[in-house]
Amino acid sequence: MKIGIIGIGAIGGTIARKLAEKGHEVKVANSRGKDSVKEFADEIGAHPSDLNEISENVDILILSVPYSAIDSIPNEVFADLSSDAIVVDTGNFYPEIRDGEIEGLGNGEVESLWVSSKIERPVIKAFNTLLAYSLSELGLEKGEDGRLAMQVAGDDEKEKEIVMDLVDQCGFDPYDAGTLAESWKMQPTSAGYCCDYTVDELKSIKEKSTQTPESVAENRVNVMGNFANLTGGDFSHENVISINRKYNI
Repeated sequence: MKIGIIGIGAIGGTIARKLAEKGHEVKVANSRGKDSVKEFADEIGAHPSDLNEISENVDILILSVPYSAIDSIPNEVFADLSSDAIVVDTGNFYPEIRDGEIEGLGNGEVESLWVSSKIERPVIKAFNTLLAYSLSELGLEKGEDGRLAMQVAGDDEKEKEIVMDLVDQCGFDPYDAGTLAESWKMQPTSAGYCCDYTVDELKSIKEKSTQTPESVAENRVNVMGNFANLTGGDFSHENVISINRKYNI
């Protein structure tokens, strides 16, 4: 498939690398122009791109930027996108540690519905419920014991199936998290969020959870706003997963 990716940070860059390794035609871009992504693109076998050409002739466009940067993406990026191209939102809203306040987000609103409204395109939510280390280092082949689950949500079942196949290719068992309106269940500090669970473990946690959109937002404020204290300053992968499993229920 022909895949464009905006943002080559810890998440977007890892997705780009994995999909290029699987033989997809990947091109990458960021807000700083083609020259700034050329070295990375050459390293992984992708094509460097400017934002004004990232939408040309792609089957899938993956957005991997902070929500505070959504407004900085030119409208033409989405206007020039083919009507049948899939847009994937990998974002998470972290007002306590990164994004600051954004109108229309943070109090139980569904983040990917906000993104969809902003860009005036339907989106599939994916690649946001694993830590960067998990995404980069813990993928396994299909059928291997202990393979981690990754949640995917969206309204178009065919599009969701295509994205779930990409998740599988990246080394994770796709977990259908429902419609885009239900994707609050995969926002920061929701049940199972960034907990390194298998599909069966994630399903069990989800079924037991009594969270609401509002309680997820409240949990995010309490957990992310106090994360340094909760971890005791130990930000190792193992400790962060332990903390997430304790609070994201």
